[in-house]
Formats: sequence, structure tokens, C-alpha cells
Amino acid sequence: MNDYIFDVDGTLIDTEKMYLLPLHKTLRANGYNVSYDDVKKVFGITASDALKILGVKDVEAVRKQWFDQIKNYKDDAKVYDGIIDSLAKLHADKNNRLAIATSKIEDEFHRDVTRFGLDDYFDAFVFSNEIKHGKPAPDLILKGIEKLNADPKATIYIGDTIYDLQAAHAAHVAFGLAGWRTKKTADFANSDYYFETPADLLTIGTLAE
Repeated sequence: MNDYIFDVDGTLIDTEKMYLLPLHKTLRANGYNVSYDDVKKVFGITASDALKILGVKDVEAVRKQWFDQIKNYKDDAKVYDGIIDSLAKLHADKNNRLAIATSKIEDEFHRDVTRFGLDDYFDAFVFSNEIKHGKPAPDLILKGIEKLNADPKATIYIGDTIYDLQAAHAAHVAFGLAGWRTKKTADFANSDYYFETPADLLTIGTLAE
């Protein structure tokens, strides 16, 4: 049995501009002297954690301003080329089970993912409002393992950030780097797999071998 758990942002869907352009605009409007590169560094973790790392004092107020603007950038999000074909093939193999474990809350998931039909290829979903600690803690992935009734030795978490790698290894599962988004630099030397394209997901064979 192969159990695949996927991150969403930067892995299945290119949502960088949809999230970070309004975040950068909101921070600047609130007097925070941050660059776009600064906000890129916190991409992929929960909104509250990202704002805390960026030094925001009134996290909830800024978060609301930020999220009120995201709808204006929805057209900037797109599914990465090759993702749907690879997910369809993985899902069609009855030996595989697929889950999503994302820093999004459920409402954000439906706004960003359901509209692309990606949820049709998954057997389970984990949202950040279901767990206590976001990435790099292992909670999201451990909940995914629980929902799939998975064997950690036969499980891989596919993501695009250092937080994803740290969370996967904290959960004692393999980590696959989404190379269509993130190149394998020294920061990702401990990745168990490097997938240059989504099609490479189909080449790893049985994980527990």
C-alpha cells in the first residue's frame, strides 16, 4: 500500500501571488517595512504563524485585512501543469491512498481547491483547524496518517518548503520535494525524494520496499 499526503499551496496549486501580493500590500499599509522577499519566506505555514514571524503585533486585525483582499487575487491562482494527470493516475491505482494535509482552514480549502476539482482525487483531508500545532510540527501529517489508517513506513509527504520537510521527518515519514516549485538546494539535502515534475510522482514504486 502506498499512502501519499500532499501539501496544497506551492505543491498542487500555485497560490503564491494570490496570498502574498495582498499580504505585502496589507503589511505596507500598516506601516511594516517588509519586502516581497520577506513575505515569501513565510509562505506555506498558517496565516497567524506567518504574521507572528513577520513581527506583526495585532495579528487578528492584520489577518482580517489580508484575507479580505485575497478574493481580489483569486485569478492569480492556478493548478501546476501535470498535477491533475498525475493525481488521476495515482488515484486510479487501488493500491494507493491519497490525502491532503494543508495549513488552510476548511473554508479556505473550498475557496482555493474545490473550484479546481482536485478534491475528487483524494480519500481524506486535514485542515489546520483540526490540529493544535502547524508546520513544522508533525500534527497535520500525523492526522493524515490517522485518517488514511496508513503505515508511516509506506507514507510520503509531498511539499515545497523547509517547513514541509521538517514536518514530514518529525512525523517519521518520507519527504518528497515538489521540484516544479522549489529547486533542491542545500536546505533540502535531507529530502528523501526530489520530483522535478508531477509525472515523477508515478516513478517511485512501492514505498515500503
